[in-house]
Amino acid sequence: MQSVALIDYGSGNLRSAEKALRRAAGDSARVVVTADPEVVASADRIVLPGVGAFAACMNALRERAGLVEAMGKAVQRGAPFLGVCVGMQLLATRGLEFGQTPGLGWIAGDVVRMQPSDAALKVPHMGWNAVEPTRAHPLFDGPAEMYFTHSFVLKAADDADVLAVADHGGPLVAAVARGNIAGVQFHPEKSQGAGLKLLANFLEWRP
Repeated sequence: MQSVALIDYGSGNLRSAEKALRRAAGDSARVVVTADPEVVASADRIVLPGVGAFAACMNALRERAGLVEAMGKAVQRGAPFLGVCVGMQLLATRGLEFGQTPGLGWIAGDVVRMQPSDAALKVPHMGWNAVEPTRAHPLFDGPAEMYFTHSFVLKAADDADVLAVADHGGPLVAAVARGNIAGVQFHPEKSQGAGLKLLANFLEWRP
């Protein structure tokens, strides 16, 4: 049975993510909530959740001794990796929230505050929105409605890394993917059937 390491670094919404992963996995995977570098480095798959500010999440991740290095080792050996919400944003080069904070640097780009073209549209962007894949990928079966809650977005430096987009007063990056690394700005664990399907696709993904 494959193992899935759900990274516990003090970010919110961990239990909801765990519950959704377990439901999507069924008997096909063992979900382990952990910050243990040895467990993470040897996991078959890794999920990095995230709720809150980029800097706070990145600092909390780095404060767990050896955790970032363990994630890097797992990715280098080919383990599929999924970042969720701020967990996706942490894949970027840097976050521009409350100053500049270096990210993991796995997906080139900056995380910046949303600026909808329509002033009537609220920030944070909260609620259901259509997600449109920009290319074929095992994570997506096609367009879907997903649940968002965020104020910042990843501006990818390379359009080839963008996997899906949504619209909130202009296009925003809803998902990214490069090699065995992927990230989604929305919350699969709050997106009912469509979110569970995406998690199930992730658990079957063979990059």
